[in-house]
Amino acid sequence: MEFRCLAVTPAVPGALKEAWTGDTLVVGLFAPAAGSGRALAEELVGEGFEALLQRRRFEGKSGQSITLERPGGSPASLILLGLGDPADFGLEALRQAGAEAARAAATAGAVELGLWLPVEGLEPASAAAAMAEAVRLGLYADQRFKSEAEPPSLPSRVSLLGVVAGAESGLAHVAAICSGVELARRLVAAPPNKATPQSLADEAAAIAAAFGLELKVLERDDCEALGMGAYLGVAQGSDLPPKFIHLTYRPTGAVTRRVVLVGKGLTFDSGGYNLKTAGSQIEMMKYDMGGSAAVLGAARAIAEIRPAGLEVHVIVASCENMISGGAIHPGDVLTASNGKTIEINNTDAEGRLTLADALVYACGLEPDAIVDLATLTGACVIALGEEIAGLWSPSDGLAEALLSAGNAGGEAFWRMPLRPSYKKGLKSPIADLKNTGPRPGGSITAALFLQDFVTKGLPWAHLDIAGTVWSDKARGVDPAGATGFGVRTLVAWLLAGAAS
Repeated sequence: MEFRCLAVTPAVPGALKEAWTGDTLVVGLFAPAAGSGRALAEELVGEGFEALLQRRRFEGKSGQSITLERPGGSPASLILLGLGDPADFGLEALRQAGAEAARAAATAGAVELGLWLPVEGLEPASAAAAMAEAVRLGLYADQRFKSEAEPPSLPSRVSLLGVVAGAESGLAHVAAICSGVELARRLVAAPPNKATPQSLADEAAAIAAAFGLELKVLERDDCEALGMGAYLGVAQGSDLPPKFIHLTYRPTGAVTRRVVLVGKGLTFDSGGYNLKTAGSQIEMMKYDMGGSAAVLGAARAIAEIRPAGLEVHVIVASCENMISGGAIHPGDVLTASNGKTIEINNTDAEGRLTLADALVYACGLEPDAIVDLATLTGACVIALGEEIAGLWSPSDGLAEALLSAGNAGGEAFWRMPLRPSYKKGLKSPIADLKNTGPRPGGSITAALFLQDFVTKGLPWAHLDIAGTVWSDKARGVDPAGATGFGVRTLVAWLLAGAAS
């Protein structure tokens, strides 16, 4: 799918025909059917425009649309798209409108799509990037596991109309970022008999081979030699061997900043002996590797963009959490690679155990910052719902940078507290700490648990994406299913750090 920017002045009659000759045009109109695109819509519809709106009860409300077929006309299909109240129209609303426009255009069979959405008051490059990403990601469909897949109906070229000079620069990284998001979506959506620890290692190997990255995969024996008792304790119940993945992007020239991304990589989580039951979404635990999917997707995007001065390490301690005669018991004590002992009071709190050893390993790389992503707690879903991820960090600078990157990438985060007094809930009578605390504040105590495995003073952030990694229905740029959440934020954060 090719994207380009074209400046069109809708108030000037004939301006569109001089700049663009595609087959399908989407024009956004604010409520009540107003805005800078109205002149363009009136010109194309002609006499009876107002009567048409009244007959079709189109008021310009968000989500409303009218598709008009114009046989022999140019464009052949005209779609009027409601944008809602102009006071509420910002970058995020632009993304949603772009995705809605793309879906309506695909239904109309668009081949060459023109997209006229208002961008007044928005930074031009950011607006162009938001629209292009929305179109591509909004049209994503995963049909790998269907015996009779439907052929996709995608436009071959998308022209962003009404943008101003300088907007083209926003398109530079769209293809790489969308490819990273799509990779994450494919990994999360794959069933657990396909997305295994070995397949994650294979995916990392494919990225390394395609873009010249370094890859190290530690096997069980290697992890034992490093004392990764917490991670291996989770893995010991599965017939599938664990794979500890370390993928590295190194820039050409001097390194001015080194960061580590750590992703939770539980390719299936049965809950262990604290078994998940019907109603606890056990059938959806294929998405418990959403953190690893996000960091691998970000690695794929960064590998294609190749920013200067930035070294990126991606760590995934991948395994399954299963029940067998060799699985860990509630009450067992494990020893992590930093020597801390952990009493297991719930085998379904396994992700933090794998992350513990991954974070210790990450700290050993002596980075400037560490960010981990994990579908870690149901408590975070209860607190923030399905559209906002939780962010914990003792570093104000890192937290603000990630919040800003989330806004730039169209992904919502809310900073949560690392309240020290809550850590008393993790005290164990027989070990250094328990792997879960009391039910109240469960996402906070989970973050406090992870903090114990990060070198004090090293900038670190924990992102709990449990609610945002999957959507039961299409929402904004995300289709129903895997969202690829986290990739756009990570890439925006990494590129901002590389540019600073």
